[in-house]
Amino acid sequence: MTKIVNHWIGGKTAEGASGTYGPVTNPATGEVTTKVAFASVEEVDAAVAAAKEAFRTWGQSSLAQRTSILFKFRALLDAHRDEIAELITAEHGKVHSDALGEVARGLEIVDLACGINVQLKGELSTQVASRVDVASIRQPLGVVAGITPFNFPAMVPMWMFPLAIACGNTFVLKPSEKDPSASVRLAELLAEAGLPEGVFNVVHGDKVAVDRLLEHPDVKAVSFVGSTPIARYIHTTASANGKRVQALGGAKNHMLVLPDADLDAAADAAVSAAYGSAGERCMAISAVVAVGAIGDELVEKIRERAEKIKIGPGDDPTSEMGPLITATHRDKVASYVAGAADEGAEVVLDGTGYSVDGHENGHWIGISLLDKVPTTAKAYQDEIFGPVLCVLRADTYEEALDLINASPYGNGTAIFTRDGGAARRFQLEVEAGMVGVNVPIPVPVGYHSFGGWKDSLFGDHHIYGNDGTHFYTRGKVVTTRWPDPADAPSGVDLGFPRNH
Repeated sequence: MTKIVNHWIGGKTAEGASGTYGPVTNPATGEVTTKVAFASVEEVDAAVAAAKEAFRTWGQSSLAQRTSILFKFRALLDAHRDEIAELITAEHGKVHSDALGEVARGLEIVDLACGINVQLKGELSTQVASRVDVASIRQPLGVVAGITPFNFPAMVPMWMFPLAIACGNTFVLKPSEKDPSASVRLAELLAEAGLPEGVFNVVHGDKVAVDRLLEHPDVKAVSFVGSTPIARYIHTTASANGKRVQALGGAKNHMLVLPDADLDAAADAAVSAAYGSAGERCMAISAVVAVGAIGDELVEKIRERAEKIKIGPGDDPTSEMGPLITATHRDKVASYVAGAADEGAEVVLDGTGYSVDGHENGHWIGISLLDKVPTTAKAYQDEIFGPVLCVLRADTYEEALDLINASPYGNGTAIFTRDGGAARRFQLEVEAGMVGVNVPIPVPVGYHSFGGWKDSLFGDHHIYGNDGTHFYTRGKVVTTRWPDPADAPSGVDLGFPRNH
């Protein structure tokens, strides 16, 4: 029987009332294994209403109560990490070890949320005037929403909801309809941890559900991770409806390799960062810029390593890379490789047409490596989101830096060098939100914020870390004066208030 994934509203499963369902495919087999309910406007409204009602008490709950539940959730999440990883592998296709790493990264943000009492500490200034004190505090917004992508169905939601609910908000999640099961399992674990009904809700669907969240008057803030065109749409639409927005978009992450770099280490890093999770990562390295005469040697080292990657089903422990999420996406990725030579690139490895014995209907594509890629090529200009690595050449550091900074994206970048001075220059001069020095995927730990520049981020706040806490709260300043009983009445004063 085909599995059915329903919504989670008000602390329990809510069967799809719209009668509309979408297919969920096992990418390794091409088989439709699951149907996911698509929410109508009325079902989104029901989820928001449940969240709004829950906020009446959750927003006033103590920090001790919130963190106690989050500690229990963390323990349950840790105990069920293999189960959640299996759900991710079955619907996304990534290998089990990579799925486990995703859950572990999400746990980091849960850890941060468990210590939210430190993040929410206010400020107090005493005696700013005679017997006058001023305090700054932060309070929750109300109902907030998260719209998350297919490539990290557990981690990216956990970038959002643990902090949001720890700050006292209630949450409505709209996960990707391509791999929805992990989000529902997280909702079940939250309920098991004791989270009150309605604090966390999940609605599945397509543009109908997204647009309703963007326009709903009771949704105060929207967090989004996805492609740049959709991030721009989310930001524009939600902002026009008076909402606070953080919308993380696409990327074209560059790795700069200087002539003094350890080329073996650089090649290892390039292969790991380009082809891990089949390149379906917003922090994947998709462009290597080789400076000086090292280009040919570096490309050969990358080729030698890339050819040895074992591609297969994600539930096979010997597999290092799995399939792509859909056949349509696989075909689009392949088109960049097929057209690369005509646009002036040298095709070193062509992964198109790849197949796995016994899984011929899976969404397979092999490793592709393109060298001497011109900046005018589509394979360079577009976010491919697949296992295709472009190598570009530059004569000098300055030329390479200009090339990287000319990209409309500014999510993450890396430099490989033994020169501390060059590394310091790069981290200050490059136009990107996250920088790695001899680190190919510079995803910050949970207590630092994640976010890019330029077309990789729309909105004023990065995600998680201190930025996340500030995004999910708003400031309030309280000025108090408690007169001494011996004070004489001060009388009416229409002048501007003065501190004295």
